Amino acid sequence: MPDTNRPLKICLLSYRSNPHCGGQGVYLKNLSRALKDLGHHVEVISGPPDPLLDDDIPLHHLPGLDLYDPADPFRVPRLSELMDPINLIEWIGVSTMGFPEPFTFGLRAYRLLSTRLRGFDIVHDNQSLSYGLWAINKKIPTIATIHHPITIDRKIAIQAESSPFKKMKQWRWHSFIGMQKRVSRTLAAIITVSQSARDDICRDFKIRPAQFRIVPNGIDTDLFYPIPGIARKKNRIIVTNSADTPLKGLFFLLKAVAELVKIRNVEVTVIGAPKENGRIVKLIRKLGIGHLINFTGRIDNGEFVRQYARATVAVVPSVYEGFGLPVGEAMACGVPVISTTGGALPEVVGEAGILVPPADHQALARAIRDVLGNPQHAGNLGRAGYLRVQQHFTWPRAAESTVAAYREVIDGYGRFQPAAHQSRR
Repeated sequence: MPDTNRPLKICLLSYRSNPHCGGQGVYLKNLSRALKDLGHHVEVISGPPDPLLDDDIPLHHLPGLDLYDPADPFRVPRLSELMDPINLIEWIGVSTMGFPEPFTFGLRAYRLLSTRLRGFDIVHDNQSLSYGLWAINKKIPTIATIHHPITIDRKIAIQAESSPFKKMKQWRWHSFIGMQKRVSRTLAAIITVSQSARDDICRDFKIRPAQFRIVPNGIDTDLFYPIPGIARKKNRIIVTNSADTPLKGLFFLLKAVAELVKIRNVEVTVIGAPKENGRIVKLIRKLGIGHLINFTGRIDNGEFVRQYARATVAVVPSVYEGFGLPVGEAMACGVPVISTTGGALPEVVGEAGILVPPADHQALARAIRDVLGNPQHAGNLGRAGYLRVQQHFTWPRAAESTVAAYREVIDGYGRFQPAAHQSRR
């Protein structure tokens, strides 16, 4: 009978894990900390840009070309770098409009781990789902987290493009999805963060529901909390979805603001910065609302939380989310939340916020107007959201459920037969 109290030796894999790159970096940082706090040994293998981990968690850096570095977007690799076959594959992939990082990260991870696998009880992949992971799974118990199916990103990105050439570019960039589908079917278990994500992955990746373990993300409540002594500024909207990515829905919030300003003075704080002369900047110019929008640029965590403290309402306009960290973070800060029903967002919000259909700027405008016009209701929403996070979305709770999934995979290793799933396309 397996010892369910024995500390585990855990290897976390994540190919692009800096918190500024998105939710995967936040997930890696907080899960590694929570697993360590439970008494387990945790090491992380990551490619650039490196994650921000606590000092007591070892990080093994996998050198790569990092061809998506915004500080040097046109870097051409040196000939000596291209002598490494994996680097050459990565360069060819990028040069032909693909996104080869998940594939090449997996090859590098396997190359590093091939002589060190006996030092771990389990390998946990953070959505690279590469062929290298398939090879690792042949040698050691392996599990993966899929936050949501990238098929949805691809669909929304293609729909947002107007020209056939740009649609083709999106299809080519997302060509790694086929690999992710095939590899995910070979795993004994997959962690995902919501029922909605599980259902969508089952549908798009053709994976059995029984293969999934649902472990909702936590929220770092030591970082995100109501700050006393800072007054909320009247009619201030905060949104963290600053990306030009159509999936994040900032386009629809800006159109809602253009409607709202006809009847109420509002201002919008957007955490982050838009792409220079991208679709968001062009839309703001077209709508004539530039004087209402303040992009903060990159800010530290302390200022991030202070921005929440000054806001009257937080809006999450995403077309789709596999979980929705911005919703949980806003609720943890006691800010009233308006969210769409895209993906898993209703699972996170529950009855502690206002929900509207995705991609509906008029519904967003009405909801914002109602919250700004009813301070008592707004206060009730803020308190309800705070309590919901404390009760349901903490990292210790997420880590305990993750460890239970680890032990299940370790105990059953060797009994899972993936051949039937590998044959499906």
